[in-house]
Amino acid sequence: MATMEESFPRGGIRKIHKSEKTFQQSVEQDNLFDVSGVISLCEGMRILGCVKEVNELELVISLPNGLQGFVQVTEICDTYTKKLNEQVAQEESLKDLVSLPELFSPGMLVRCVVSSLVVKEKGKRNVRLSLNPQKVNEVLSAEALKPGMLLTGTVSSLEDHGYLVDIGVGGTRAFLPLKNAQEYIQQKNKGAKLKVGQYLNCIIKEVKGSGGVVSLSIGQSDVSAAIATEDQNWTLNNLLPGLVVKSQVQEVTPFGLKLKFLSHFTGLVDFMHLDPKKAGTYFSNQAVRNVRACILCVHPRTKVVRLSVRSTFLHPGRPLTRLSCQHLGAVLDVTVQGFFNKAGATFRLKDGALAYARLTHLSDSKYTFNPKTFKPGNTHKCRIIDFSQMDELALLSLRTSIIEAEYFRYHDINPGALVKGTVMTMKSCGMLVKVGEHIRGLVPTMHLADILLKNPEKKYHVGDEVKCRVLLCDPDAKKLLLTLKKTLVESKLPAITCYADAKPGLQTHGFILRVKDYGCIVKFYGDVQGLVPKHELSAEYVPDPENTFYTGQVVKVAVLNCEPSKERMLLSFKLLSDPKKERVEHNQKKRAISTGQLVDVKVLEKNKDGLEVTVLPHNIPAFLPTPHLSDYVANGPLLFHWIQAGDTLHRVLCLNQSEGHVVSFTDISGVLWKVGESWIHVGGWLLCRKPALVSSVEGGEDPKSFSEIHPGMLLTGFVKSIKDYGVFVQFPSGLSGLAPKALMSDKFVTSTSDHFVEGQTVVAKVTNVDKEKQRMLLSLRLSDCTLGDVAATRLLLLSQCLEELQGVRSLMSNQDSVLIQTLAEMTPGMVLDLEVQAVLEDGSVVFSEGPVPGLVLRASRHHRAGQEVEPGQKKKVVTLNVDMLKLEVHVSLCHSLVNRKTKKLKKGKEYQAIVQHLEESFAVASLVETGHLAAFSLTSHLNDTFHFDSEKLQVGQGVSLTLKTTEPGATGLLLAVEGPATKRTMRQIRKDSETVDDDEEVDPALVVGTAKKHSLSIGDTVTGTVKSVKPTHVVVTLEDGVIGCIHASHILDDVPVGTSPTANLKVGTTVTARVIGGRDVKTFKFLPISHPRFIRTIPELTVRPSELEKDSHTALSTSAASPLEKIKQYQTGQTVICFLKKYNVVKKWLEVDVAPDIRGRIPLLLTSLSFKVLKHPDKKFQIGEALKATVVGPDSSKAFLCLSLIGPHKLEKGEVAMGRVVKVTPNEGLTVSFPFGKTGKVSLFHVSDSYSEAALEDFTPQKIVRCYVLSTAGHVLTLSLRLSRTNPETKSKIADPEIKSIRDIQKGQLLRGFVKAIEPHGVLLGLGPSLVGLAQYPHVSQYSLSTKAHYNKYLPEGKLLTAKVLRLNHQKNLVELSFLPSDTGKPDVFPASLGLPLLKHGERRVEAEEEKDQKGDKEKNEKRKEKQQHKGQETKLPSREKKAPQEPRVRKQGKRSRVESGSEQDRENKKQKTAPSEEDDSGVEVYYREGEEELDEVLVPPKEKQSRPAEVPRLQLSSGFVWDVALDSLTPALPPRGESSDSEDEEKPQPTTKKSKKERELEKQKAEKELSRMEEALMDPGRQPESADDFDRLVLSSPNSSILWLQYMAFHLQATEIEKARAVAERALKTISFREEQEKLNVWVALLNLENMYGSQESLAKVFERAVQYNEPLKVFLHLADIYTKSEKFQEAGELYNRMLKRFRQKKAVWIKYGAFLLRRGQASASHRVMQRALECLPTKEHVDVIAKFAQLEFQLGDAERAKAIFENTLTTYPKRTDVWSVYIDMVIKHGSQKEVRDIFERVIHLSLAPKRMKFFFKRYLDYEKQHGTERDVQAVKAKALEYVEAKSSVLED
Repeated sequence: MATMEESFPRGGIRKIHKSEKTFQQSVEQDNLFDVSGVISLCEGMRILGCVKEVNELELVISLPNGLQGFVQVTEICDTYTKKLNEQVAQEESLKDLVSLPELFSPGMLVRCVVSSLVVKEKGKRNVRLSLNPQKVNEVLSAEALKPGMLLTGTVSSLEDHGYLVDIGVGGTRAFLPLKNAQEYIQQKNKGAKLKVGQYLNCIIKEVKGSGGVVSLSIGQSDVSAAIATEDQNWTLNNLLPGLVVKSQVQEVTPFGLKLKFLSHFTGLVDFMHLDPKKAGTYFSNQAVRNVRACILCVHPRTKVVRLSVRSTFLHPGRPLTRLSCQHLGAVLDVTVQGFFNKAGATFRLKDGALAYARLTHLSDSKYTFNPKTFKPGNTHKCRIIDFSQMDELALLSLRTSIIEAEYFRYHDINPGALVKGTVMTMKSCGMLVKVGEHIRGLVPTMHLADILLKNPEKKYHVGDEVKCRVLLCDPDAKKLLLTLKKTLVESKLPAITCYADAKPGLQTHGFILRVKDYGCIVKFYGDVQGLVPKHELSAEYVPDPENTFYTGQVVKVAVLNCEPSKERMLLSFKLLSDPKKERVEHNQKKRAISTGQLVDVKVLEKNKDGLEVTVLPHNIPAFLPTPHLSDYVANGPLLFHWIQAGDTLHRVLCLNQSEGHVVSFTDISGVLWKVGESWIHVGGWLLCRKPALVSSVEGGEDPKSFSEIHPGMLLTGFVKSIKDYGVFVQFPSGLSGLAPKALMSDKFVTSTSDHFVEGQTVVAKVTNVDKEKQRMLLSLRLSDCTLGDVAATRLLLLSQCLEELQGVRSLMSNQDSVLIQTLAEMTPGMVLDLEVQAVLEDGSVVFSEGPVPGLVLRASRHHRAGQEVEPGQKKKVVTLNVDMLKLEVHVSLCHSLVNRKTKKLKKGKEYQAIVQHLEESFAVASLVETGHLAAFSLTSHLNDTFHFDSEKLQVGQGVSLTLKTTEPGATGLLLAVEGPATKRTMRQIRKDSETVDDDEEVDPALVVGTAKKHSLSIGDTVTGTVKSVKPTHVVVTLEDGVIGCIHASHILDDVPVGTSPTANLKVGTTVTARVIGGRDVKTFKFLPISHPRFIRTIPELTVRPSELEKDSHTALSTSAASPLEKIKQYQTGQTVICFLKKYNVVKKWLEVDVAPDIRGRIPLLLTSLSFKVLKHPDKKFQIGEALKATVVGPDSSKAFLCLSLIGPHKLEKGEVAMGRVVKVTPNEGLTVSFPFGKTGKVSLFHVSDSYSEAALEDFTPQKIVRCYVLSTAGHVLTLSLRLSRTNPETKSKIADPEIKSIRDIQKGQLLRGFVKAIEPHGVLLGLGPSLVGLAQYPHVSQYSLSTKAHYNKYLPEGKLLTAKVLRLNHQKNLVELSFLPSDTGKPDVFPASLGLPLLKHGERRVEAEEEKDQKGDKEKNEKRKEKQQHKGQETKLPSREKKAPQEPRVRKQGKRSRVESGSEQDRENKKQKTAPSEEDDSGVEVYYREGEEELDEVLVPPKEKQSRPAEVPRLQLSSGFVWDVALDSLTPALPPRGESSDSEDEEKPQPTTKKSKKERELEKQKAEKELSRMEEALMDPGRQPESADDFDRLVLSSPNSSILWLQYMAFHLQATEIEKARAVAERALKTISFREEQEKLNVWVALLNLENMYGSQESLAKVFERAVQYNEPLKVFLHLADIYTKSEKFQEAGELYNRMLKRFRQKKAVWIKYGAFLLRRGQASASHRVMQRALECLPTKEHVDVIAKFAQLEFQLGDAERAKAIFENTLTTYPKRTDVWSVYIDMVIKHGSQKEVRDIFERVIHLSLAPKRMKFFFKRYLDYEKQHGTERDVQAVKAKALEYVEAKSSVLED
């Protein structure tokens, strides 16, 4: 069969034109495979595939002939990719975006296009596919679409009546009506709507507009019956896979069929895709000649069509059913069916099924492959490795390595098993190990050894064989985790791989996954883990497990208990010999107490969930959860905070206990520990201290058994758990019941968690009892559970709550802290005299701490009561409440509270009160009549915990209270009960609206009496009395007590600018006014008269004479839809009169009123051109003052007019305006911003009329500057800050005139400018914003320089120099300059202290000419190079550009060392001496390699050496020098580049080869002396390296010196050779010893600096990641933060600090550095918050140091007063911390006055400290006075020291 040959047509013949030729008919049998084999796949091929696997990010697609490909998640469709990008950008899941597993399922047939073929290792190909309709259907056009066509598409969007489907046809909009999709949705989609990206097979139902719009259907009946017909005009170019066609069999062979379809086309069906039921009947049966076939693929180049006649493909839309093979992985003996030369072989399995093996799987290698062994009938051993769904064939492999592999699939590996593998690579997450052919495992970093390895790459190398144990194997996710911990790998103890393996008493090995304060979580194999409670960690008590154990530690544990069904396990580190005996003793102890017993307990320790206690006197362990400390939810955390370890609690109720079995939180019955999201019980008692439960047990009201319960009983319990369907309540005896959602509350319950919290005390009524199942239903409704009188219940709850708070005060009074004791003594109602410390942005007031450091007293904006307060002002305040958790005191400035009336109060009488403060359980209100403070309960019952927002009280709201006590008790409050809610009065607050500013306060006078109705209409004339006069309005009382308001704009007709119109009206004056509008009480918007609430508005009045005289009045606009409509009447440039309302400090603008309903804003920069006014606008402008302003733009803000006090703000050329500096760019200039988003640039030359090197130092961001607009071209303005521009009236002296172009300067003129750069031909000097001059090197200095280093050092960028204009070239815009002292009259640019030799005048002239002629030498040099190469000189010379900068200096060196002579020989010698320096300076090391003999390049001719031996410069060896060169080979070399002409070089005679013996001996001696001299020069310790060779020698001698490596890097950076500098850094990192950590770190930091300055963000990130990996991470983070800060990348620095705070939150250095960074940026408040966060995160022992450091930073960078306050607070708490005292003294000496320093010294020497410390402070005091004081002061200190010594002596004698 394999040897037969048949003729097959290649297919694709289309008889359209007669002239077309048919394809050749002869095709080899193996071409059946070539069509669809790997080698035949090409990009652009469309092919039918089947979904094999669905992963989150890709699909695995099975293709015909055993191939497979991959579809990435971004290749589904464009809409789905767009949604993915949105999700990534938003960093949160989108609701309408579903994952691939929801869109695709295995077995789906899909049309694919090959997008790429990537050749991988060993010739394997990775086939990348795309399902995107835009690519699959790209071959179709809109005109080609016909009804009945079967296409594939994806859902792009959901519309009202259907779906938009992306079919990928350009210019076509495809719509799927809802009715055409219903069948599919119900049958296939389980009733769910179609999702974006869902893949569909669609039938075109209707085509409109030449294919512009098509209607689709996805009904299964339509799709499965779809046939491609000739009417649809398919061509070979657009024929799509998956189409079903009617065809005729033309030819039958043993290997397949040749079919004819669609009249013109032919195609091939290989044997794999014949219908097995009809095999062999195609030729014999005529009926079978007509068959239906499915197109599998069309080759885009050869147009070969492949088809399938399998029945599974003939019904489009139906998935394949057979998806796997049951014997996958099995090793079998199989028989050869047939062999195909270029493809593979088929085999027959024992069950008769056909299998296939690719050619590459028939042998281990192509060299051992023998085709003769695969004759039909031969038997081979093979392994089933895969299953091809498209071919329904098992895929085989005959490779020995695969057959013998122990683990072929992930399914073969079990957790706990020992496996061998090969190290593949090392990554940051761990080490990858190859276990099998396609099996990779990860060894996490923690599991590389028993301890954490710092450098694992030194222990493990790629290719090493390792023995591992399997931690976890997830075959579906192909995830394999391994461990190399030696103890686990070699453990002989039984391994726990599932919870069922864990039997009590079993001992095994595991590793610690997490260490918590309640114990250790130990993990085993297969995600099995258990908890070792704190008391099982050791035989001795372990107070802090986190410091004793560490994550990853291998431990030996014993199983105490395990519940496999709940996947919970309890373990112990105490490996007992007889656990039963220990348990008996433990149980006997527990029986000493019983459920319901009241006991005393001692607190052992606090954890985050409650108190660990022991029950006295038997010391039985128990647990008291935080919610069980009180009946009141808010008091539980408060009591927990103040109860300390060692305290004894009395009358504590024992709820229940357990023998250490595992339970959930819902079964609360013992000590609880949390593992993940579960809670487990570790043995012991659960206790309760709730007074309600204690009294219930004492009164016998708690039933002990279920038989005692009957419906109607009221029981007290606590919420055990909260579910969506209700609440479980547990009672003291352990019984529990369910309160269904319907019986939880009388109110509608939306969410059960809104009504109750776990652990809350409740009263429940039994409604139903099921004695058989022992279940009961409960009701928590207030109507069912109310206990007696509501008022009495309220009073009882209030009394108990306040009593508990008094208990907290007593706990606080036992503390040592003065602050806490003071807070414990403070009660509501206390009147205090305080000093205002600050007024915050939110309007609240903070008062100074007074005598108690750290005391925080705060008055909210409401309790500021509208008073104007300033820092330092003394105020009387009344205490409202003490927050005992935050340690803050809430106070009020209200006069009515401070000045209480001594009126006698009556018990039981009803009083009106105003709510002043709200707590969770009660509120504090002030009586309106007297100002006394009274407390009343906010709840009427224990169950009354949920209130709608409308029911909640607000501060400032009026309530009706009935007093129950008339004298304040220990709490300082009267006790009261609130009356009906109907008697509450709403607080009148302006809500935010478009016309009301956010922080506007309401005039209290407008609130009073607003409930009264009135019958006024717009236009009515009314009479009233002035009640109060405010700067912006006047409040008037009208008849019947109605309150009206007159705005400042409606008092006078003509308002003089600068006056306040309201001053014309006095309180008590009677005025006649006209009503012009009505303001709503709640929203403060003006309502039309037709509005139903107009009768309750505040009338807006006018008293303008013009309005009162005429009948026609002006009503306020009330019909405008928005404030924008109201301000449209104002035009830009219009002048208006407005009235100042306030200055907004935060937003930096003036808020003004133009009219009652028209608001305006004046940006600060538009208020004045005077710096004095802008600095203190509050002093210039008064509230209520009339201002004349110009409208800048009515639509600049949504609801406000934008105004200006300095005229129209147009920013045109020639205009002067005020701006703010937003950025300072060194050596360039400033960026300035203006109001409304405009920005401008100020050049360095326009900062001032007189240039200065430090011109930009005076400018910081946010500084206000006055600018002159030079140009408005482009988006960015061009500005000038020159005084001659911004204020020409001053006629100030212009030291440096403006230079716009070359026309502004003249030859011989002296100018100043800034150095721009050091160029090859000279120094560039900036003369103006767009003009640069050049000073050639001969005109730079009178000195001769040999190195470039001096130029970079003394002529840095930005250096200010004076220059003389030598020549001007107007055509080329060139300016030639001179810096020489003889031209400028200024000192030389290089200081005389350098000792540089002077450059002679003649030499300067020659150099200048040479410099000039350099440009014409390029061609000559090229010729010279060719000649040198021709002569055998292999030296590669650097480019002309690289040489140019060194040429002037090189020649100077040569000239200094020669004898003055005019002869040709002398000039030639000069050129020869020049060469070595040139070579060295120009970086020849790039072109040399070690070992090349180029010594002749650096030698000097003998004659020159003899002429001036003393002046021969030190020669530099090139990197090509070799020490073993024979001495007789040392001959003088020609110069590498000469200055003479080509002809001179050509005519120069060659040295004669015949020399006398004496001459040769003389030359040899000279060469030896020259070598000796060079050796001495190289050994000179003071010699500075001047080339790369020098540095190479230095780093070879000192390879671990980072300073040398950094100098080497700097050498390359000076020459702007960045890549070389990087290479040096990498060499350094490889060379420096691993022990020299600091040296290595220095190089890493230098590399980070380099990447920051010259690299990209990506390159910097890569270097940073490597640096963190190889160094101590914290140091690298801190260094990078410093680099960012120094390079002014403040945003990146801030982000990096935030990363550090998450990663190194326990390192105080990070917090301190971040605080310093913020202070340097001027963000003081942010720095203060960082200090608070630091104190929360760091251990207590670090607090003092951190506070002291932040105080030091405040002294140095922030507010000295705040720094002093911090120090004082710290020293009050820790008075004996001498280190803090010492730092405080140092800071005050630096930043304070002498009086302050002496005051501190006086305090210190009177402390009670050890004599040694006192001696230290006395000595410091004495030294200070000697330096700063008088002799009298010194004697005074000595006297005090003597007095101290005598006092100490007397004490010792006594």
